[in-house]
Amino acid sequence: MTDEVLQKRKKIILDIVKDEHYVPMKAKELAILLQVSKEDRPDLDYVLHELVASGEIMLSKRGKYSKPENHILTGTFMATAKGFGFVSVEGMEEDIYIKENRTGGALDKDIVQLVLLPSKGGKRQEGEVIKVISHGITEVVGIFQKNKDFGFVKADNQKFAKDIYIPEARSKGAVTGHKVVVKLTDFGSKSKNPEGIVKEILGHVNDPGVDILSIIKSFHLPEEFPKPVMEQAGQIETEVLEEEKQGRLDLRAWQTVTIDGEDAKDLDDAVTLTKEGNRYTLGVHIADVTHYVTENSPLDKEALKRGTSVYLVDRVIPMLPHRLSNGICSLNEGVDRLALSCIMEIDEKGNVIGHNIAETVIRVDRRMSYTSVKKILEDRDEAERKEYEALVPMFELMQELAALLREKRKQRGSIDFDFPETKIILDEKGKPIEIKPYERNTATKIIEDFMLITNETIAEDYFWQEIPFVYRTHDTPDPERIERLEVFINNFGYGIKNNREGIHPKELQKLLARIEDSPEEALISRLTLRSMKQAKYTVENSGHFGLSAKYYCHFTSPIRRYPDLQIHRIIKENLHGGIAEKRIKHYSSILPQVAEQSSEMERRADEAERDTEKLKKTEYMSKRIGERFTGVISGMSTYGIYVELPNTVEGMIHVNSLTDDYYYYKEETYEMVGEQKHRVFKLGQTIDIIVEDTDKLLRTIDFCLAEPEEEEQEGNKDGQRECETNCE
Repeated sequence: MTDEVLQKRKKIILDIVKDEHYVPMKAKELAILLQVSKEDRPDLDYVLHELVASGEIMLSKRGKYSKPENHILTGTFMATAKGFGFVSVEGMEEDIYIKENRTGGALDKDIVQLVLLPSKGGKRQEGEVIKVISHGITEVVGIFQKNKDFGFVKADNQKFAKDIYIPEARSKGAVTGHKVVVKLTDFGSKSKNPEGIVKEILGHVNDPGVDILSIIKSFHLPEEFPKPVMEQAGQIETEVLEEEKQGRLDLRAWQTVTIDGEDAKDLDDAVTLTKEGNRYTLGVHIADVTHYVTENSPLDKEALKRGTSVYLVDRVIPMLPHRLSNGICSLNEGVDRLALSCIMEIDEKGNVIGHNIAETVIRVDRRMSYTSVKKILEDRDEAERKEYEALVPMFELMQELAALLREKRKQRGSIDFDFPETKIILDEKGKPIEIKPYERNTATKIIEDFMLITNETIAEDYFWQEIPFVYRTHDTPDPERIERLEVFINNFGYGIKNNREGIHPKELQKLLARIEDSPEEALISRLTLRSMKQAKYTVENSGHFGLSAKYYCHFTSPIRRYPDLQIHRIIKENLHGGIAEKRIKHYSSILPQVAEQSSEMERRADEAERDTEKLKKTEYMSKRIGERFTGVISGMSTYGIYVELPNTVEGMIHVNSLTDDYYYYKEETYEMVGEQKHRVFKLGQTIDIIVEDTDKLLRTIDFCLAEPEEEEQEGNKDGQRECETNCE
């Protein structure tokens, strides 16, 4: 079909569709109307496709063609390393799948216009990108490769699939192997590579520290504080002045401790606890950060911009300068500190029967660590108990109250996913020397329980006062995801009660209790977690599904989270005579943006933290190629089997390395099944693997299946040979 013929046929169809009397039709109906023969139907389908792709007409879910008004959607494109992608559209529960040949040249995080394609019986909705409105990524970090009179950069971000062309004059003298930051000057097209200019050379790919620095630059994490911020921080006193203590509730005589990790420097919460009869008095004292970080000051604006502190493997990128976070705002032992305290009266059933929120001055008696408190309470360590003899009764009381609060949460349906966090230990050159799970213990749970009840108490108080606020919310899971989970767990003989109003968290809690210590525990726990939505910050209180809480907020960490700092400011203003109507309007106007910014920065921090962990795990396992480990199957896909080791490292056994049979992925049961021998690999199954290969740039670890132990006669060398045999 020539271009002239195509344009002529396009016009005919457009004239029909745009007619005021036109009723949306399917292709078959249009063929009848236009008297298109069966032989010419492919030509008609082609013309219709071109009109849809250009956005001139719209194709509905039911396969009917109509005018494009109100049918073109706008959303954010999320690319994948394999070329296809998804578009997230506000208001739509599920992302729209975009095939590789329908991306319209869109890059990761681009804002795009798209049209929906006919749905294919129960499968995910597909679409086609028709226009890129704006680009989400303007700078890229990658490895420079020099050619004769030009260079190109391969992006670290695997979602950015195309190499970036760099003219020699714009290379800044970069050589092959340099890690560089590239500013994009041309975003390319379907047939043309993007073009850019080298903005910064970070160092050679093998230089110490360049790997983490590359991630920092990739996520645009701020490194240095602007000069006005540091100037304001420099003007703040290092000790609390006497006049600052005036008018505050003086709690310096109360027995008070902080309990944190050994290496923590920003101590923003302290606790006190007493008991009279059946009534506990729990004091949770939070650093009064807003006393120093005033509204719209350089410190405040920078904190909002950052949103949160970012905890990378080898460093912390703080929300506030260290002069505040590790200094005057840190509740250090033996010094006076300003706090915002929530003092709660709690009965023997774990109910908060009264509370008082007050500006206070406190003095921490001892800076305790989780390890030390664990030794006192769990291990009953005599030396440790003797050293902290005066505090032991309070710690035992804390253990008692925490268990009470935990049981109360359990009774109402709170879901507790106890997946271990990863602790990575580095040497002085930043090389990983040990990776291990960081398990929760009695001490960590005590602090967690006390912070949870405080956050709930604060949120409920301000909800009923009807004052503008920032809540931490967690929506009910999508019914479709719960239905898929329900179908899957039925294979193992489990069930959940799911009604029209949506599932109650207690049902998922009961499920997790029933599967405890079963072979399928790891499997079902992960799938249950994946079926849930992501928590976020909102100005509307819609409750927290995971905690089964009607009211929840983040109040307890204003040093490292902006929402906490923001609501401290609201609370303090309210304590000083209430919030005037003018200020109500002010908070109502700014808080939606605060919530959105904080949620976005939290996601960025989470991604960066995961990236650095994956990087160091890959580096650690690169020294263990050929070694044998026992792990648990943690995931499945058409490409292979994911295996998690006891140290939390995860790698993949590629399906093409399973050479004893032809294996296929059975999606409905999450199984990899051998076609001839019927060998089955299941989620949660324990298997032996050998580390085959690692790729630091891709952050991937490849395993292969190990043969039974008795076949390994010559130790590691035999393991290497087995791996080569299995993985060829």
